[in-house]
Amino acid sequence: MLRSMYSGIGAMRNFQTKLDVIGNNIANVNTYGFKKGRTIFKDLMSQTISGASAPGAGRGGTNPKQVGLGAQLAAIDTVHTQGSLQTTGRVLDLAISGDGFFVIGDSSGNNRLYTRAGNFYLDSQGYIVNADGQYLLGTGGRTIKIPADAKNISIGSDGMVNYVDANGALQQAGQIQLAKFVNNDALEKVGNNLFRDTANSGQPTTGTPGTGGTGTIVSGSLEMSNVDLAEEFTEMIVAQRGFQANTRIITTSDEILQELVNLKK
Repeated sequence: MLRSMYSGIGAMRNFQTKLDVIGNNIANVNTYGFKKGRTIFKDLMSQTISGASAPGAGRGGTNPKQVGLGAQLAAIDTVHTQGSLQTTGRVLDLAISGDGFFVIGDSSGNNRLYTRAGNFYLDSQGYIVNADGQYLLGTGGRTIKIPADAKNISIGSDGMVNYVDANGALQQAGQIQLAKFVNNDALEKVGNNLFRDTANSGQPTTGTPGTGGTGTIVSGSLEMSNVDLAEEFTEMIVAQRGFQANTRIITTSDEILQELVNLKK
């Protein structure tokens, strides 16, 4: 069987995966805090017909002769570039300007996950939670609670949550912490705009916003996805044409095989 036919089949599978990643990017173009994916290919392997030879007496050296056997998937990256900030004017809509992730967990500060989506809310007890009811964790892994009689809630760029109590005095409910990783690309997406640390991401370093390399918090804004529609549609065209070209490889290989079969009539 012709090697080109199997190369074409493998490449078609790769371009299908690329289209899957592009489709997910486009589907999440308006998802807050979403980080787009990127598909990388690499050559599969090469069959060596003859190896290289060194120069000898009266004869120069020769280069190796190799035939490539197709392409394979090298990586599906998550691109953690900053998304644009959309102003909402809502105090509990938070964006991170710079590096870092909000830390989400349970009421005990455990089962931690990380997110760039900053659309937070108050539950019936006054705790700051995300849309799924998971707690936003502050310094020391503590939850942040705002009393029912609080007025004029504000959140500073350093993550400090302030409010005015019933007596008109300024109080602090807690301070939001941010987490930073050595290798953001290794974080695992777990759905619901959340990431989980992995063995290759390194352990998170948590601290107050603006310290330890983390960014600052912008209250009243949300970070949009970093998906560029023009780029995604261009990549879609490239993937479609690449898929199309590899179907031509299979068609041409099939025609050659048909001619070989028809040699004996």
